[in-house]
Amino acid sequence: MESLCGRDVLSMADLSRSEVLYLLDFSSQMKSGAITPRCPKVLGLLFQKASTRTRVSFSVAMYQLGGNVIDLNPQSTQVGRGEPLPDTARVLDRYLDALAIRTFAQADLETIANHARIPVINALTDREHPCQVLADLLTLKESFGGLEDLTLTYVGDGNNMAHSLLLGCALVGVNIRIAAPVGYQPLPEIVSQAEGIAAGKSEVVITTDVKAAAVGSHALYTDVWASMGQEDEAADRMPLFQPYQINDELLELANPNAIVLHCLPAHRGEEITTAVLEGPQSRVWEEAENRLHAQKALLASILA
Repeated sequence: MESLCGRDVLSMADLSRSEVLYLLDFSSQMKSGAITPRCPKVLGLLFQKASTRTRVSFSVAMYQLGGNVIDLNPQSTQVGRGEPLPDTARVLDRYLDALAIRTFAQADLETIANHARIPVINALTDREHPCQVLADLLTLKESFGGLEDLTLTYVGDGNNMAHSLLLGCALVGVNIRIAAPVGYQPLPEIVSQAEGIAAGKSEVVITTDVKAAAVGSHALYTDVWASMGQEDEAADRMPLFQPYQINDELLELANPNAIVLHCLPAHRGEEITTAVLEGPQSRVWEEAENRLHAQKALLASILA
């Protein structure tokens, strides 16, 4: 799809419905081996947060495309010593073909994108995690043969995952329900944006009632209750979030064929029980694998 060539992907909302569906189809074709594109380019990884799946999946994707990866650890580059982000962006722009960034502030990501001509990809910020949602939608599509008439329920903290799921599901017409405690619900501007994208064609629901949100859902999704950088809040959040655990009781309320998703890493016994995570309805490991295929399709598309 030519419209993706050279593009930044800083938010799920940077993509159109047709582009998301194209990327999912492209991912499936590469996963099956039907298509094996070559893309001998250089990807930089500028990660200021810890990472397993994102770092490895982006690296393997680029290697499988015939390209190379440079790990720009802030502790071993001038970024860690306070070099201004616009300066870093303008220098890396002259060395790399694309840059994937994992950082805290969305504003930092946008600053780099504004000063670099190469494509910049959001590999996670505190506001969004679009690459994860591409993998989530691919997993949903594989599990049900399509995305029509599906409902996904996310329970827990209304964090970056909740934001990107709201936008991604609205784009492709999947009903999205977010069940989160008062004070921990998604940002109102993201909810409003998702409602505008859905335009009444799919459901966008924000609630505190986790059981009502789970009823009839085709996918139950959760994330850790305290994200990176919020570890000191974990103990205080525990009692508040306990009713939002995905367990056998909650899964019983969902569609009989419902699947369970988690972006990982998981805190077993907190946001999800071991029985559900390891149970027959879990698609967590397929979801993790699909990070590779979804990001491979994204890289091949934006790098042409």
